Amino acid sequence: MLRTFSFSLRLLMLAVLICTGSSSLVGSRVASAASDTGPKVGLRIETPAAGGEVSNAVHLAEVRGLATVDSVPPPGYDLMLALDVSGSTNEPSGTDVDGDGTLGMDPRLELVAPGTYPEDMVSTDPGDSVLAAEVLAARKLIEGLSPERVRVGLLTFSSGPVNVETGLRVGGVEGDAVLHVPLTRSYARVLEALEKIERRGGHGATNFEAGIRLGLRELAGLPGAKSRHDPERKSVLLFLTDGSPSFPMGRSDVVDAGDIEAAVRAAQLARSAGVPIHCYAIGMGALTEPVAATEIARVSLGEYVPVRNPADIVPLLQGVSFSSIEDVVLTNLTTGDFSTDVHLSPDGHFSGFVPVKEGTNQVRVTALASSGKRVNTTLEFEFRLSGLSDKELLLELDRIRRRNKVLQLLLERKRIDDFRKREELRKELELNPVED
Repeated sequence: MLRTFSFSLRLLMLAVLICTGSSSLVGSRVASAASDTGPKVGLRIETPAAGGEVSNAVHLAEVRGLATVDSVPPPGYDLMLALDVSGSTNEPSGTDVDGDGTLGMDPRLELVAPGTYPEDMVSTDPGDSVLAAEVLAARKLIEGLSPERVRVGLLTFSSGPVNVETGLRVGGVEGDAVLHVPLTRSYARVLEALEKIERRGGHGATNFEAGIRLGLRELAGLPGAKSRHDPERKSVLLFLTDGSPSFPMGRSDVVDAGDIEAAVRAAQLARSAGVPIHCYAIGMGALTEPVAATEIARVSLGEYVPVRNPADIVPLLQGVSFSSIEDVVLTNLTTGDFSTDVHLSPDGHFSGFVPVKEGTNQVRVTALASSGKRVNTTLEFEFRLSGLSDKELLLELDRIRRRNKVLQLLLERKRIDDFRKREELRKELELNPVED
C-alpha cells in the first residue's frame, strides 16, 4: 500500500477518534482491534517504557513500535525487487537524479546542432536516466528496512538480443530475466548489485512474464530457486517498469495481446502462491498503455501505482507498505497536541516525535490500516527537560519531516491533476453537450 501522509486526512482521523472514542489501555504497551470479520490490527509500543522517564533539551519525546494487520504477525517479510532494465530505461527521467547539477536530456528531442552528440545517444547524463531513478529508489527503500525483519532479493527483466531490422528476438527467452541476488539479509550484496546494474545500463525489450515468474520462483521456493524458502514469512514482489510488455510474443516494438496474457497468467500463479505484486508504472510510456500493469496488480491482489514523473519513484517507493498499515498518529492527551512527524517503515515499524510538557504525559498511539480499521493504545511517562539534546534524534526528526513533505507535495500535485482533468471534462461537456 502507498502511504500518502495527508495532513487533512490525519486531522479527520484525529477528529473521528476524539468524537467516537476507541478502546485504549492506559500504561499498556500492546493493543489490538478486530471486527467480526477480517484480520486483527495489532499495535506494540517498544519505547518509551510505560511509567518510565524521557529527557531532552526540546519538548519532544520519541515513540517507537510496530503495527500489524495479522492475527498472528509474520516473523518477517521476503521482498523481491524486480527492475525493468529494457533499453527505454536509458532515457532521461526529467530530473537530476545523481545530484551533479547537470540535467540529462535526450538530444534527439532538443534543438541542438547536428553532430553535437552521437546519433545513438538517448541521454546526455546517464546518471539521470529512468534506470538511475529506479536504482536510487531501491537504495532508499533498502535504507529504511531492517535485515532482522526483511530479507531482500533482486532481479532484472528485459529481453535477450533483438534484431534491429526485424524487431524479432535473437535466441531464446533464457536471458529475459536475471536473478542478481537471492533473498538475503545482507543488504550490502543488494546495494552492490544495484550499482552494477546501473553501470551496465538498459538493453533489449520488455518481458513482464519472465520477471514475474522468476520472482515467484524465488519467493515461493519453486524448483530451481536459489533462495531459502520460509513458509512462515510473508512474500511481496515489487515490480518497477517504464513500459508495457513486448515479449514473449511477436516483435519487440509491438505490445501483442499474447504478451499481456502471458504476464497476467504469471500474476494468477503469484496470487495462488499468496504473493501480491505491487506494480509501479513509471513515466508516460507506462501510463499510456497501463492495462498489463494494472491487471498484474489486480489479479495478484497487489497495488498499482502510476508514477507520472519518473523521479517521483524515489519517495513513492519509500512509501510502500507490506504490512497494510497506512498511517500512525501520535496524540498527547495531556496537552492536546498531536504529531504527524512519524516515519512508517514498510514492515509496520514506526518511529516518531510527539510534543510533550514537563511532568506526566499520556500519549495515545493510533494505527490506521488500509481496510479502514484502527487500533490505539495509550502510555504514560514522565518527561524531564535536560540541558543537552540528542543530536541523532533531532536529525531523525528532520529526516522524517523532509520525507513527509515530499510525499505531501506529491499528494497535492495529484489533487491538482485530478482537478484539472475534471475541469477539462466539464469544458468538453459544455462545448459538446449530450443530446437527448
